[in-house]
Order: sequence, then structure tokens, then C-alpha cells
Amino acid sequence: MTQLIELSGATKSYPGGVTALDCVDLGVEYGELAAVVGPSGSGKSTMLHLIGTLDRPSAGTVRIDGHDVAALSDRQLSALRARRIGFVFQQFHLAPGRTAVANVADGLLYAGVPRKERERRAEAALHRVGLGARLGHRPHQLSGGERQRVAIARAVAGDPALLLADEPTGNLDSVAGTGVVELLRELHAGGTTVLVITHDRELADEMPRQISLLDGRVIQS
Repeated sequence: MTQLIELSGATKSYPGGVTALDCVDLGVEYGELAAVVGPSGSGKSTMLHLIGTLDRPSAGTVRIDGHDVAALSDRQLSALRARRIGFVFQQFHLAPGRTAVANVADGLLYAGVPRKERERRAEAALHRVGLGARLGHRPHQLSGGERQRVAIARAVAGDPALLLADEPTGNLDSVAGTGVVELLRELHAGGTTVLVITHDRELADEMPRQISLLDGRVIQS
């Protein structure tokens, strides 16, 4: 089985006749580094929600890691997300009063990892993203780039097969943004499948593969 992500005729429609994703066929293999790129309103966020199992398709099939998303219960979907998918968002979503280690460890709560093991994995993940000297720092004591690295550490602490990065450099200056892209490359080199969702064509062009969306359809893959 080489396909981690498999969309077949995947469609997502909303009340009022709005079709955000229109009969998309797409495959992403284990170990790929790719960008999903397109302007605002092209369907990127909808695709992210379907691939991330945050939503189910209205029609067609979405398979993630061999699982048909539509056939899973909410509990099963939550378990799949917790164990196999990591999320990084443009907004860092860090708890302000919590240390870097605590923020990362909290991301493992839903995977049922015991507390000591959560802390061990959190520290290891922070070392992995170059923040070994910032374990006890709180978000306000970190730069924007460092906060995004904490968010990435939280996403990869559970060793997910898939990392979904939604506009990961959107809130960063160019230097910090470049550092985050390099980090994503390192994680990919370590075996993680990385999918970057962005409207930034320059960022997308740095990825080995670009999946272009327009008006809910894939125009390049």
C-alpha cells in the first residue's frame, strides 16, 4: 500500500448549492513532500478538512492511511487523527500560561499516552525542532518562529504518518519562514509525509510537488 491519501471523486457541498470541492481525484504516497496551492476560495481549506478527517465528503471517497473516512465513527475518526495525523496552523494555538514542554505534551492527551511518556516525547520533539534550550519557556518568551516550532513539535510528538501544515509561514517574517520550511524538509527527510497548504506560490514552488486548486477542482497534480 503506497497511498497515504487517496481521494476518488471527492466532493464537498454546503447548503445553498455551494460546492467547495468538486469531484477531486488525488493520490499522495507515503513519504511525499507536497504543496496544495491556490487562491482564496479555491477549496484548499475544504481539502485540508477532508484529508485531516475533520469533515466527511458529501460524495466520493476519501481514504487516509487505508481507512475510508465515511465508514468510520466519530470515535474512530478521532483515534485516527490522534495517532496518524499532525496539524500545524498559521495561528500557533499555544496555551499562553503553559511552558513549551507542556504545550507539546498536551497534544498527546487524546492519543492516551501516560503523563511521563508525554513529557519525554515532548522534550524529544522540542530537541528535534531545535528548541532544546527553550523547554521551560512560555509563548510570550518566544519569537514567532520559535512559537511555530513549538507548534510543529506538538504536531510531530506522536510520530504521525502525515503532517498537515496550513499556511505555516503566514504569520512569520521571511527569515523565520525560511527556517520553518527547512524544518519541514528535515521532518520529511526523517520519513514524515508532509502536505503544505498555502496560497503562496513561491512557497509551493519550493516543494517537490505542487497540487494546484481552482474553483474546487485540481488543475495540476
